[in-house]
Amino acid sequence: MNGKNEAMPFPRQQIVLSGLGGQGVLFVSRLLAEAAIRKGEPVLTSETHGMAQRGGVVVSHLKVGGFASPLVRAGQADGLFVLSEENFPHHRAFLRPAGWAVVNARPGRKDEPRGAIHAIDADGLALSAGNGPAANLVLLGFALSRLGARDEGGLLFCTAEGVREALAERLGEKGSLLQASLDAVALGMLHGKR
Repeated sequence: MNGKNEAMPFPRQQIVLSGLGGQGVLFVSRLLAEAAIRKGEPVLTSETHGMAQRGGVVVSHLKVGGFASPLVRAGQADGLFVLSEENFPHHRAFLRPAGWAVVNARPGRKDEPRGAIHAIDADGLALSAGNGPAANLVLLGFALSRLGARDEGGLLFCTAEGVREALAERLGEKGSLLQASLDAVALGMLHGKR
């Protein structure tokens, strides 16, 4: 170093989120974007949700770091969040060869994802906790715990604390909803350590 206070480049990360309308894909995408913004990182997002209200496929692209375009190209995503396991074969092509995926999948499937593909029955866990609509946050908590934050030697650009702060900012005046959301993230994190 030459003694000047040079800015460190932002960590770059490209993530694709996939699910069906009503599963909260866009909510998770916005939470992740807000967590990045809270860290002062540049963020780009893009969404396709034409059939979202009818249970159609919803895809969100999230780029953190110095990017010029919000769309993630095939073979370029660092990570993939899949809220509907049926979408996994269709969106797996977004992953780069060393990429990771977190998939909401029923237990005991013959073709259960393995390796850099992490599976959890987020729907089942959310239902058993009495909060079925929060499967998206269970999946997010699982990813935060299983993958870890880059700041702590992990893979994700954000920390669990950053996501909790984004949730509190977004839902702060909705006390019971905020607590249920935080509980869902915690439930996913608990299962991510297994």
